[in-house]
Amino acid sequence: MRRLTFLVAFTLVMTALHADAQQPARVTILYDAFGPASALQKDWGFAALVEYGGRRILFDAGNDATIFAYNVKQLGVDLTRLDAVVVSHRHGDHTTGLEVVVAANPGVPIYVPQEPAFFRGGAPKEFLARDPSLPPQMRYFDGKDPGVLRSGTPWPQADFQIVGGTREILPGFFVLTTRSEKAGTREMNELSLAIRSPKGLAVIVGCSHPGVENILIAAAQIDKRLYTTIGGFHLVLAPGEEIERVANMLHDTLGLQRVAPGHCTSEPGFAAFMRRFGDRFDPAGLGAVLQLPR
Repeated sequence: MRRLTFLVAFTLVMTALHADAQQPARVTILYDAFGPASALQKDWGFAALVEYGGRRILFDAGNDATIFAYNVKQLGVDLTRLDAVVVSHRHGDHTTGLEVVVAANPGVPIYVPQEPAFFRGGAPKEFLARDPSLPPQMRYFDGKDPGVLRSGTPWPQADFQIVGGTREILPGFFVLTTRSEKAGTREMNELSLAIRSPKGLAVIVGCSHPGVENILIAAAQIDKRLYTTIGGFHLVLAPGEEIERVANMLHDTLGLQRVAPGHCTSEPGFAAFMRRFGDRFDPAGLGAVLQLPR
């Protein structure tokens, strides 16, 4: 009897391990402006599909809904099977394909940064500072409390989940927020996705307006082991010395094991990271499939 029980238990464990081994553990780049020649259409913007641990998460949705839908179809991606969507930030080259996503899967949770606009964000109540000396027609909402102030959104049917810190959205999947202090995007919040793997975190970034090094420092609060970073590092206007500083910091200070820059990293940025990481540099252009450790 004990032998039979052991054999049943052993069979169940081996079946589970086999099933896990068959599940994809990868990131597929659905949208970008570079990569090898293929049937896919290049455009400025970013989108990636994460498949890991039996979960499917779309990260960003590109710059043009028609191009996004075309690339998704060419790559055989079924948007109705998504477990979640993460939108890094409000810029159109990361959000426009959301209309395709919502049309295919209106109930999917979409995790977005805390914003006063775009994603039904809340406006500060301080906007309604009161002055009782004014006549009623000059007072907001006739001087009454309107409740929560919400912005409108181009995607009225979407299930937006606003994230203001670090949040585990699924087992082993973390959304973290950092804030840009750079001119042009100052005070803009940006979300990144960290996936826990046996070799450390795989961190997916959109544009890294707050600085990719700052995003990774925040991710290291989840797990100090940083395996790879995939996405845009926003070095398109950076001088050469700044690009080298970031590459050296990711390699030497943060101990990143691999790197897969894309989107707004810049061509000089690609070259710098290729030199610094050598065979630990993973090309991440349109259509690339980046394997993650199981």
